[in-house]
Amino acid sequence: MPIRPPALDDRSFDDLVNELLSRIPAHTPEWTHPRQGDPGRTLLELFAWLTDTLLYRANLIPERQRLAFLRLLDVPMRPARPARTLVAVAMDDEQQTRATTIQALAKVSGPVTFETRTELTVLPIQAEAYYKRPLPTDGDSQLQELLLGLQVLYRLGDRRPQPYVTTPVFAGGAAEATGFDLVADTVDRCLWLALLAPTPDGVEAVRESLGRSDSGGHQLLSVGVVPALEVPALFADIGPRARIPHLWEVTGLDPVNGRTQYHPLDVIADSTAGLTRPGVQRLALPAARFLAAPGNDVRSEPQAGVGDQPPRLDDPKSAARLVTWLRLRPLVPLQSLALSWVGINAVEVEQRQSIFNRVVGQSNGRADQELQLPGRSVEAESLQLQVEEPGLGFRAWRQIDDLALAGRDDPVYRLDSEAGTVRFGDGVRGRIPPLGGRIRVGLLRAGGGQVGNVPAGSLNAITAVDLQGRPVPKLKVAQPLPATGGEDAETLEAAEQRIPALFRHRDRAVTTDDYRRLAAETPGVRLGRVEVLPRFRPQQRDPNATGVVSVMVWPLKETPTPPNPRADRPTLEAVHAHLDQRRPLATELYVIGCEYVPLGVSVGITIADGAGQETVLNGVREALRRFLWPLGGGGPLGNGWPLNTPVRDRELEVAVARVEGVRGVRGVRLFRRQGDDWQPVAGPNPGLPQEVAMARWQLPELLSLVVVADVDPPGDLSGVPNPFAADTAVAVPVVPEVCY
Repeated sequence: MPIRPPALDDRSFDDLVNELLSRIPAHTPEWTHPRQGDPGRTLLELFAWLTDTLLYRANLIPERQRLAFLRLLDVPMRPARPARTLVAVAMDDEQQTRATTIQALAKVSGPVTFETRTELTVLPIQAEAYYKRPLPTDGDSQLQELLLGLQVLYRLGDRRPQPYVTTPVFAGGAAEATGFDLVADTVDRCLWLALLAPTPDGVEAVRESLGRSDSGGHQLLSVGVVPALEVPALFADIGPRARIPHLWEVTGLDPVNGRTQYHPLDVIADSTAGLTRPGVQRLALPAARFLAAPGNDVRSEPQAGVGDQPPRLDDPKSAARLVTWLRLRPLVPLQSLALSWVGINAVEVEQRQSIFNRVVGQSNGRADQELQLPGRSVEAESLQLQVEEPGLGFRAWRQIDDLALAGRDDPVYRLDSEAGTVRFGDGVRGRIPPLGGRIRVGLLRAGGGQVGNVPAGSLNAITAVDLQGRPVPKLKVAQPLPATGGEDAETLEAAEQRIPALFRHRDRAVTTDDYRRLAAETPGVRLGRVEVLPRFRPQQRDPNATGVVSVMVWPLKETPTPPNPRADRPTLEAVHAHLDQRRPLATELYVIGCEYVPLGVSVGITIADGAGQETVLNGVREALRRFLWPLGGGGPLGNGWPLNTPVRDRELEVAVARVEGVRGVRGVRLFRRQGDDWQPVAGPNPGLPQEVAMARWQLPELLSLVVVADVDPPGDLSGVPNPFAADTAVAVPVVPEVCY
C-alpha cells in the first residue's frame, strides 16, 4: 500500500458540529432543541468553522517538516543552465580600417540578452569561404581535350590535371545544415578564407592593421569553427575524441621572385578542443610585410589558382578587396572532416547577465547569516564576494563547498547557486562578517533557462566597450547557428523525486537503476528514454561480456512521426562523460544509440456507419505510429516499445480495433526492407500469425504505412494502383533543346 503521511487531526466541519451538539446535554441540559437557524446553533457552527481552519493549518506541519528535513540533507536544487552559441561581430562602417578590442561580458541583445564570454578583437575585414570543388571528367570529350591543353600550358609533364571550380561555402555567413566536408568534397583537402577589406581603397590600410596591434604585438584573428553534428555509426566508441591535427596558414609573396608563400599561424587559444566541438580559435597574425595575396588575372598571373595556389577569384569586385588568404588543412590523412560553419571575428556567447560592484547587504554580527544575492542561478565560478572589514576596506572572501570544513578564522562563505543565496560561518566553522560591515558583489553572473534556446538570426545587436572603457559604436552581429543547451532551474517537485534516489545511489553508478537515473540526470541534454544493457559489449554484439555495461539513450522527441529519434554524438558524449566519472573503476562503459529495424505495415479496415472515412484512416495511422513509438506513449504499456520484443500482426490488429470509428479489421500485413524494396513477412505456416523479430538492442521503425478501407490489406506498399499510369509506356523526363 502507498505511504501516506497521517493527518494530525482528521476531524471535519461536520464532525466538529456533531461533537459540540453531543456535549449540550452534559453542559446545558436546559437547551433541549438546538435546531437549524437557532442563534445558539449558529454560534456552534461558527466556532466549528474556525476550528476547522486551524486544523487545516495544523495538518500542514508534516509538509513543512518534510521540506525542513530535505533542507537538512544539504542537497541544493539544480540551477538553470544558460543557452550558448557563436556570433560573428563586424564593423558597420566601411571607412573603418583599424581593429578594435572589446572587453568580455559585452551584451548581445535579441529576444533574450546574451553576453560574450571572452574579449574579442574585431578586425576591419570580411571573410568569404571557398573550396576547390572537383569536376567529373569521365565521358566528357570536350573536357578531356581541354585538360590536355592545360597540361601543356602549365607544363605539368606526366602529372594529370584535376579540374575544379572555385565554389563558395557558408555563403552570406550562413551555416551549412548538412555540413561541408573539406576532405571528401575538395581536390586539395583545404578550406580557403578570403580576407577582404571593406573597400578596394582600404586594402593597404587594413593590411597594416592586421600586421600589428595597438599594443605593438601580434594581431589576433578569432575564427569560429563548428563541426557538423552527426549520428555516429551504430555502437561506435563514444568518449573523449582525439584532437584533429591541423594547420592554419596565411598567404604572402616572396619579395625576390613574387611566388606565393604560406606562413603557419600559432593558435593562442582554442576552445574547439582541436576541431572536435564548437568554439573559437585565436590565431596570431604575422607582420604586415608577410601578408599578401597572389593575383587573379590570368593575363598577368598565368599560374593563378594552379596547383597549391589559392583558388582563383573570378569576381573582380571581391578580387579588388582581397587582402590575403587564410587556409585550413588537416595534417594527417582523414576519412572525413565535416564542418557546419566557419567564420571570423567570432566569439562565444551565453544567456547570462552580469552585475558589478553592488552592495547587497550589511552584517548583523550573528552566526550563520544568510544573504540573498541580486540574481538566481548564479554562476559559481565567476562570483566575487567582498566583505567590509574595519580599517581594511572591502576584502575578498572565498567560496567553499562545506562550511564544516572551515576554520574559525577562515573568510569563507557557501553559495546556493539555484536560490542565489550565500551563507557565512558561525565563528567556529568559518568567520562571522564584522557587525555593520557591508557586503558587496564584485562580479555576479546569473541567468539561464529554456527561453534562451533561440533560433539562428535572433541576436542582432551588441553593446560593448573597448579596453579603456569607452563605448564602441557601429558594430553589427550575425548569429549563424541556434542557441542550445538552455535548461530551466529544477523545481521543488523534481528535487523531491531526485533526492531519495541520490541517497540510494550516492552519485555512484552500481546497479542498473543507478545507471538509468544518473544518465537521465545528465546536465545539458534532454533524454526521452534510457535503457541499461548489463554484460552487453556492442561492437561484438556479445550479450555475456563480464564487467561491461552499455547504456542506450534516446533524445526527447514530442511527436511520434518518422524518423525515430537518434542520439547524435554530442548527446552520447555528454552522457558518457557524466557516467564515466561515477562508474566503478573496473567497469567497461559504453553509451550507444538504438539500432532500428525498418518496418512496413499495410492495414485493411471496415468503417462504422456515420464515421468519416478520412478521419478514421488518419486515426488508424496515428494509432499505429504511437503504438510502435520508442518513447513515452508507445508500446503495449505506454512507456515505449520494449527492447527484444517482436512486432506481431495480431497486436497491431488490437491497436487498430481500438480506434474510434473502426467497425472491423480485415487484416494486417508486415513487410521487411530488402535493399530498396519491401518484402512481405510470411508466417511459419499459412494462416498463422506474422511477426518481425527484434534483437536485444533493436526496436522497430515504422517507415511505410498504408491503410485502406473496405478491402483486404494490400500485398505491396504501393497502396492502390495509379489510375494515371499506362501499362504500355514508361514516363521519362526529356530535356528540350533550347536555342541561345
